[in-house]
Amino acid sequence: MKDFLVACVGKPSAGKSSFLNAVSDAAAKVGNFPFTTIKPNHGVAYVHIDCPCKRFGKQAQCAPKHGKCVDGTRMVPLRIMDVAGLVPGASTGEGLGNQFLDDLRTADLLIHVVDASGTTDAAGKWPNIVRRHTATAQSAAETLALQFSGYGANLSCVQKSLDRCGMKDGLDTWDEDAVRKVVDGFLDERFPTIIALNKIDLPDSDKNVDKIFRKYDPSKIILTSALAEVFLRKLHSQGFINYHEGTEFFDLADESNSLKPIPAATQSRLEKVQDLVLFRYGNTGVQATLKLAMDTLQLIPAFPVRNINSFGDGVAGGGSSGGGGKEKTGVFRDCVLVKKGTKVGDLMADLLGESKKFCLYAETVGGVRLGEDDEITPNNSIMSFKLSGDAVRE
Repeated sequence: MKDFLVACVGKPSAGKSSFLNAVSDAAAKVGNFPFTTIKPNHGVAYVHIDCPCKRFGKQAQCAPKHGKCVDGTRMVPLRIMDVAGLVPGASTGEGLGNQFLDDLRTADLLIHVVDASGTTDAAGKWPNIVRRHTATAQSAAETLALQFSGYGANLSCVQKSLDRCGMKDGLDTWDEDAVRKVVDGFLDERFPTIIALNKIDLPDSDKNVDKIFRKYDPSKIILTSALAEVFLRKLHSQGFINYHEGTEFFDLADESNSLKPIPAATQSRLEKVQDLVLFRYGNTGVQATLKLAMDTLQLIPAFPVRNINSFGDGVAGGGSSGGGGKEKTGVFRDCVLVKKGTKVGDLMADLLGESKKFCLYAETVGGVRLGEDDEITPNNSIMSFKLSGDAVRE
C-alpha cells in the first residue's frame, strides 16, 4: 500500500522542525534563524485512532507490528518531513531556492506551520505550452498532465483540478488570470494544505489568531505549541511525568507510581505550559493536527487479519473460515491507511501480490463475504482473505 507523506512548510523559524520533533522521534535541528534546516528532515509520526481491540474487549492481546496500542488507542505510523523555510522569491532561487520546492513534490499533504505570535521575519513558458497543445490536439487535461507530472500528478488529478475551477478545453483562450486559477486549483487538488498556528503561548498570538481565523477557513486551522509538546514528551521519556498525548492530562510522582520528582526549575516551566497552553486550549494541538491531516486526506484505517474469528495472525490455509494455522501471539497485528474509495480488491492485490490468484474470497466480521469491488468502509475495515491450499503449497 502507499506510504502517505505529510510535509511541514512555512517561513524560516516558524517551528517546522519543532513540529516534526513533537510528533516523531526525529531529532531535527532547531534554531531561531533562517536555514537551520538545510536538508529535509524525515520522521515517522503516529496518528491516534480508535483500535477495534477495545470494541471486542481484546486490549490485552492487541500487539501491533508497527506503532503501539494503549487501551484501545492505536498509534498508526505516518511519514512526515520538514524542509527549509521558504522565503519570498524561493521559486526564482532566493534563499536555498528551488531545491526546497523540489523536496515537496512527493508529499501528499502540506502542514503550513505559521508563527501565530508574529515574531518570525520573512526573508513562464506558457506560449510554448499553448502551441504544443494546439499542434497535438490534446485535451487541456492531457497537456497539463505532462506539465504537472513532475509533481506526482496523473491525468485524473489534473482533470479534477480543471473541474474544480470550471475550466474547459482551449488553452489558447486562457489569459493570465485563467492560468493562475488553474494552478491554484491544481495545488488545492494535488497538495491539500492545513494550517498549524504555532507558538500560541507567546505574546501577541491571540490577536494574530483572530485575524487568521477571519481570513482563512477555520476548519483547516489548528492552534499548536510544538515546543510545549516536545517538552512534555521529553519529561515523559525521562520518567518525570506520565503524559497522555493529545490531552491536557499528565501524572506526577506520588506513592502510587515510580515517577521521579520534578526539579524546581523544570516544575516552573511545566506550570507555564499548563497555564499558557494546556488549560487555555485543552492540548498542544499537535495530535489534533495529525488527525486533521488524516481526515483531509480521507484516510481510513483497515485491519487485515488472518483469522476473522479471533482476529489473530495465524497462517491462512484450507478448511473452514479463519484458516487452520497455528495462531501467533497478538490480535490486530496490522493496520494500513487507505484512501476513501479504495476497493477490497485493491487492498487484496497489495497485500497478497502474486498470491491473489489463490484467494477464494474476502470476509469481514460475522463471516460476511466481501466482493472485490466493495469499497472499504469503517463497517468492513476488519477483513480476512481466505486462500486455497495451493497458496500454502506454493
